[in-house]
Amino acid sequence: MSGSSVYRRTRTVVASAAALAAAAFGLWTGIGAESAHAAGAVPSPDHVVVVVFENHAYSQVIGSSRAPYINSLKSGGANLTQSYAETHPSQPNYYAMFSGDTQGITDDSCVTPGFSSAPNLASEVIDAGRTWASYNEDLPSQGDTTCSSGDYAQKHNPWFGFSNVPTDSAMTFDQFPTDYSTLPQMSYVVPNLCSDMHDCSVSTGDTWLKNNLGAYATWAKTHNSLLVVTFDEDNRLSGNRIPTVLYGQPVTAGSSSSATYNHYDLLRTLEDSQGLTSHAGNAASAKDITGIWAS
Repeated sequence: MSGSSVYRRTRTVVASAAALAAAAFGLWTGIGAESAHAAGAVPSPDHVVVVVFENHAYSQVIGSSRAPYINSLKSGGANLTQSYAETHPSQPNYYAMFSGDTQGITDDSCVTPGFSSAPNLASEVIDAGRTWASYNEDLPSQGDTTCSSGDYAQKHNPWFGFSNVPTDSAMTFDQFPTDYSTLPQMSYVVPNLCSDMHDCSVSTGDTWLKNNLGAYATWAKTHNSLLVVTFDEDNRLSGNRIPTVLYGQPVTAGSSSSATYNHYDLLRTLEDSQGLTSHAGNAASAKDITGIWAS
């Protein structure tokens, strides 16, 4: 599978009057067609890339001279000033933001691949006929479910825990396409343990983001696409308040929201950006991120 390939599931469409009417109004499955309007005030980007960093509080990143690139995204995009993780340590937060539930995980131990069949962001996107992939820095090979390898850690890759997410939709970061128009409609990027600020500095992670996704961010600004930068948890000293920044054409530049949001609210927003009718776990009762979107 090439670096620009994404996992796709084709679906048989029954030719009914309802389906034909839906098609007439632009409802679709797959890349290359008009997307359905998402719920409420959430926009419908052509591509969404979510990047997750590690273990830093809001004040350690936002306004810090050690994170000039993330702060430039904040200035040119939107800043959530009251964004919170769910718990500690890392792994249950990843499951929360991906599936709306910690799935009973309370630590960072390696999980049995496919241990859960609960709905999650990827399974919902795939079931809707849309496209999904994750890009995982230092993953030994596409779909590899190993627990750890060098600076790679499975605990930051919740998709491996679900039997309804194809393992081959987990790409190495080397497979992240250079032609951004070939990106899936929804994707996650997980840096390795140094690049994500877990083992290395804020400035290391900030530079990694600029060098590896800065070009995508610039492209997203003029191609109806979105970059979300967030963190799994804080440093255990700030009430689990974390940085979350959104950037791209659908975002009002220089905007911010002081509403309180958490991982479930972000998941709900991502689901609604895809026009999904289902919501995983606690995302069903969560709220959309609002007040930052361009008209």
